[in-house]
Amino acid sequence: MTDEHTDDASVSSDPIVGARIEKHRAAVATGVYPYRFDRTDLAADLHMRYDELGPGGETGVETTVAGRLMHVRDMGRLAFGVLQDVSGRIQLFASKAVLGSEGFARFLDLDSGDWIGATGEIIATKKGELSVRVSSVTLLAKALRPLPDKWHGLKDVEARSRQRYIDLMVNEESRRVALTRAKIIAELRRQFEDRGFIEVETPVLLAQATGATARPFETHHNALDLDLSMRIATELFLKRLVVGGIERVFEIGRIFRNEGVDSTHNPEFTMLEAYQALADYGDIMELLEEVIAGVAVSAVGAATITYQGRLLDLTPPFRRVRLVDLVADAVGEAVSLDMPIERLRALASRHGVAVDPSWGPGRILFELYEEVVEAGLWEPTFVTDYPKEVSPLARVHRDDPELTERFELVIAGSEYANAFSELNDPFDQRDRFEAQAAARAAGDDEAHPIDEDYIHALEYGLPPTGGLGIGVDRLVMLLTDRKHIREVILFPTMRPVE
Repeated sequence: MTDEHTDDASVSSDPIVGARIEKHRAAVATGVYPYRFDRTDLAADLHMRYDELGPGGETGVETTVAGRLMHVRDMGRLAFGVLQDVSGRIQLFASKAVLGSEGFARFLDLDSGDWIGATGEIIATKKGELSVRVSSVTLLAKALRPLPDKWHGLKDVEARSRQRYIDLMVNEESRRVALTRAKIIAELRRQFEDRGFIEVETPVLLAQATGATARPFETHHNALDLDLSMRIATELFLKRLVVGGIERVFEIGRIFRNEGVDSTHNPEFTMLEAYQALADYGDIMELLEEVIAGVAVSAVGAATITYQGRLLDLTPPFRRVRLVDLVADAVGEAVSLDMPIERLRALASRHGVAVDPSWGPGRILFELYEEVVEAGLWEPTFVTDYPKEVSPLARVHRDDPELTERFELVIAGSEYANAFSELNDPFDQRDRFEAQAAARAAGDDEAHPIDEDYIHALEYGLPPTGGLGIGVDRLVMLLTDRKHIREVILFPTMRPVE
């Protein structure tokens, strides 16, 4: 074991760190550190079983706990410590009468931040604090650096994100978010598995990035001398599996998009995508609202939550409204894809939306919706029937050939899911891809490329299918009442500190 970044200069410049390093070296020299440790109970389990124990109560029950020592108070012949494990905290009660002079001195020699194991009787102090009356203690790992006293009150998301290990040590709320995230993902998986969906894994490295309109990260495979892109979606591979006969399929996976970073975007994020044969977007709406409510109840205990100080009811059914109707309400006049494009451009300009000359009426309406409408939608809303121009993978609407059977779920002003009745006509799909290729040639580097193999798969027949993508990180933000995506990703993408 080596002392990286703890040379003689650091010892002399920081006496606190230097003293801890000497204790560490002494422990190494005497072989104190064990290779493993048997813990019998977690702190939360002890509280669950014994919190009713009255002041001064004794149980006669011995326990062994292990975790990080957060605080130590020397009271003369008594000392108190706070032990933190993954489940919570428990007080350690150390008595010179029980430990003896030597054992008591070893307890007092511990520092905040040390990993320790402790064995003793479960008691309540005279003040009623549930405690472990320590009869033996084992140093498991020495903390060479002291816990930062002011970290607990630190509000800077960036600072906490850069050193997440410290954030998790001292910030109970950060631990709650991390554990709730795990519950949310587990419940999402259960919701889909219980409905007969099969979980799969699809490639991350692709010859071309498909399945969404986004700029990919690019890399190079040396052995094959092949330029590759990291995936921006899992959609087209999952639909290939439906073609192959796996009728209900889903994947929870990392997605990579070479885009900006803000409060709701990180270049590397987690998405759940699911596809159900013999279903349309109406069926997917019903599935999604049931899943969202079920995940909320499982992860946080209720479908009615508080987000950013406002109540939010996630109980089905959710509101359903067409995109064009929302835009019409927002701008105060009827709008449609049949309007003269100059009128649409003037309408967009009047509402502060810059219009690219290559955009058709569908793209202009879509941009109006995103800029003028979306942020004002608070209650869960299915925004439906998107223009064909901005939906290259969605099936044409059965009642309007200029629209598609697509919806997005918007909650508290942000998009949480995108879903379609999936386009399954290979000729129509080729036409859409070629339109996207023309947009790419005109300068839109997020336009969808032509995927010849996917068209080839469609030629074997994709049954009527409903598809869905859920932004997992945003769902975690919602259910943990977090405002910034960096707070729910343990190690977010950040610019290096010089």
